[in-house]
Amino acid sequence: MVIGRNNWLFAGRLRAGKRAAAVMSLVHLARLNGHEPYAYLKVVLERLPTQPASRIQELLPHRCQLPRPTS
Repeated sequence: MVIGRNNWLFAGRLRAGKRAAAVMSLVHLARLNGHEPYAYLKVVLERLPTQPASRIQELLPHRCQLPRPTS
């Protein structure tokens, strides 16, 4: 993870590398909190446009409640 983060600093611009590192950190945190990364990002990106700024912390991996998968 750390090697990748350093490599992404050369993603065209410094800001692009920092953004890529932030996204990868978020994906890794989702895994550490027991979420499947794709499902977590899908839920976050669906909720983000309507989420009030004062409640944005609810979308962090350790607080986010994902719907239970149907089997």
